[in-house]
Amino acid sequence: MSAGRLLSLLLLLQSRGRMSARGIADELGVSVRTAYRDVVRLQEAGVPVYAEPGRGGGYQLLDGYRTRLTGMTEGEARALLFAGLPGPAADLGLAAEVTAARLKLLAALPQGLREEAARTAEVFHLDAPAWYREPEQAPHLPLFVDAVLTRSVVDVRYRRWRAPQEVRRRLRPYGLVLKSGVWYLVAGTERPTDLRIATYRVTQVLDAEPSDERFDRPRDFDLGVYWTAYLEDFEARRYTGTATIRLSRQGRRRLPDNLPPEVVRAVESTATAVDDDAGCGGEGWVEAVIPTESTAHACGELLRLGGDVEVIAPQELRQAMAETVGALARMYRATGCA
Repeated sequence: MSAGRLLSLLLLLQSRGRMSARGIADELGVSVRTAYRDVVRLQEAGVPVYAEPGRGGGYQLLDGYRTRLTGMTEGEARALLFAGLPGPAADLGLAAEVTAARLKLLAALPQGLREEAARTAEVFHLDAPAWYREPEQAPHLPLFVDAVLTRSVVDVRYRRWRAPQEVRRRLRPYGLVLKSGVWYLVAGTERPTDLRIATYRVTQVLDAEPSDERFDRPRDFDLGVYWTAYLEDFEARRYTGTATIRLSRQGRRRLPDNLPPEVVRAVESTATAVDDDAGCGGEGWVEAVIPTESTAHACGELLRLGGDVEVIAPQELRQAMAETVGALARMYRATGCA
């Protein structure tokens, strides 16, 4: 049973007044039987909920009962959104507010709910950054948080991958996204003839200067919808070719730890067994078609699997693999490490 759902039930009864078990169930997205159990749990936690029988009856709080969630600042109210995300909250400059808001929230709960909420907090922890990488430092992130909330235009100097690498942009920050421990800013970018929406990696912002200019975010803009479409477009642009490879049983096991999930899915959906006499070095080999970004990028990624992968096509990638392996062999022979 979620302490969060009990808190939702408490606030629901406080704001709506009398509610039937069916109404509670519909609001919380649970069965009527679960709604009955939740009411009992709330009563056991010390909340004065009583039932009014008959037509038009239902459950309601004792007259005058209110939660004691008072004295919360604007920053603490914002921080409640990140109460379960201590790392991202610290990135956003809200670490102290999260702590204060959590203490006030716990203090406002009845004893039973307080204990259950504490138990829940003890058994869940979020670590957003991916394996084998340090969390990125984003010193300008708090500035963008404020700009998003106050709808303030920001002038930035940004480093990108293509020439010219350093550019200046005047941005209208629409929202922030955390993906795999990396913060991205979604913003409207002013151009001479129009306004387009673009995505910026926050750590690539070299300088940022807030302005007094305010803007209105487009009414039809939805951050979640935009981000989903952005990822789909990114994947479509990222993979421009394909390669046919052969993998050993060991290589297939190592695949998820060494190559992107798109490649893993492609292997799972296209893999066919290779005959033992195909010259692959043993049983259990499969042949599959995978997406590739470029010859150089695919070569670097596939070399992580060592002798557990063989490129069949295209010839350009197969040749690049052979040349790289040959160069490595010559290097180690020259240094006496062969």
